Amino acid sequence: MPKKLYHINLNDEEQQTLFEMTRKGKIKARQMKRAMILLKANEGLSDPQIMAALNVSRPCVERIRKRFVLGGLQKALNEDPRPGQRRKLDGRGEATLIATACSQVPEGHEHWTLRLLAGKMVELEVVDSISHETIRRTLKKMR
Repeated sequence: MPKKLYHINLNDEEQQTLFEMTRKGKIKARQMKRAMILLKANEGLSDPQIMAALNVSRPCVERIRKRFVLGGLQKALNEDPRPGQRRKLDGRGEATLIATACSQVPEGHEHWTLRLLAGKMVELEVVDSISHETIRRTLKKMR
């Protein structure tokens, strides 16, 4: 078996922090799993032993080891931001959308449609462009 590239050596403060996190149960499940991996690795358990004890894959254990050694405790416990397009509507934009949807319907229409709302958001200069599907998802989320 190849020699481990990333060895976990927690100092007393890090170890205490992880013990408190895992005992209180007030953290996300992914953070709990990562904390347990770090504690087991610090105890000297091998990857197969950690995998069996915590029901995780080998790449998961290796990834947490690497993230801890290269980035520290916070990097190992928390996820990096995911790539992708930024949200079209921030909090203020969502509030404007809700206020518009609850306002008086434009003349000649019985009710707001998703496309009317999308056009109104552009007209109010909340966004440069927005699709009716984004409007639908936002309204669904807000209800």
